Amino acid sequence: MTASLSIIVNGESRRAASGSIADLVRSLELDPAKVAVERNGEIVPRSTLGNVALADNDVFEIVHFVGGGQADSSLADTWTVAGRTFTSRLIVGTGKYKDFAENAAALEASGAEIVTVAVRRVNVSDPNAPMLTDFIDPKKVTYLPNTAGCFTADDAIRTLRLAREAGGWDLVKLEVLGEARTLYPDMRETLKATEVLAKEGFLPMVYCTDDPIAAKQLEECGAVAVMPLGAPIGSGLGIQNRVTIRLIVEGASVPVLVDAGVGTASDATVAMELGVDGVLMNTAIAEAKDPVRMARAMKLAVEAGRHAYLSGRMATRKYADPSSPLAGLI
Repeated sequence: MTASLSIIVNGESRRAASGSIADLVRSLELDPAKVAVERNGEIVPRSTLGNVALADNDVFEIVHFVGGGQADSSLADTWTVAGRTFTSRLIVGTGKYKDFAENAAALEASGAEIVTVAVRRVNVSDPNAPMLTDFIDPKKVTYLPNTAGCFTADDAIRTLRLAREAGGWDLVKLEVLGEARTLYPDMRETLKATEVLAKEGFLPMVYCTDDPIAAKQLEECGAVAVMPLGAPIGSGLGIQNRVTIRLIVEGASVPVLVDAGVGTASDATVAMELGVDGVLMNTAIAEAKDPVRMARAMKLAVEAGRHAYLSGRMATRKYADPSSPLAGLI
């Protein structure tokens, strides 16, 4: 009859049959080639697990060996656009800050992995003037060149061609504005530009009206993401039409991100609770009295809204429903 030994494995007492450490590992339905074993405070090389016999009162720590520091994929909540995967669902702009240093500090606090950058002429009169790339490294953060200030498809296309030549970027943000007062998108020109850019190999993420039909048309023209406005650019009014944004999310087969209109953290949370893949903002952070703290708040707000959406909110009711049961009431 096989002798029974008293041992401790990962803090728990158990009985084990005589044999090797490898036999013990297999009895736990583990692969000896995929674990690390400590016996009585000393690491046992995996190559010797089959040769080391168990002894009474041995104390073992057995841990999974994860090559390369790989994270548990079941815990990851990433999103992907045009084959590129990101962890942060917050995209931030790079305008309106008092200087590049403040911009960089706010970016770090936000945890964002993508920043939008406007394409502007080089200051040839002062070639040594500080540049954004001196403070925000495009090798560490994804630059998303945009067409801010463009009012025709031709101007937007020309701008992005220059951006690709300057930095090699093909993932871009397209916006074609209709007029200066509202900065509302001109969808006819936007659709035209999207089609041309897609044919030229660009991957356009497109600013658009909160219109489910227009969003679907953009997708059919080659948009890799649609970005409906929550409210006019820089207004800080928050999400004005939750119904149509939800309809865009339900009908899209590309990522949907709310772009423009966010004023404070609760606006970002509302956007994420609608099921969008992310939120883009600039003014809400840059014009806050403390941009760095607001950036941190926006990071938490986006995360909270995403968790709330994934959790599935309670049903709304017309009347009260007590949390405590009334049965047994004194």
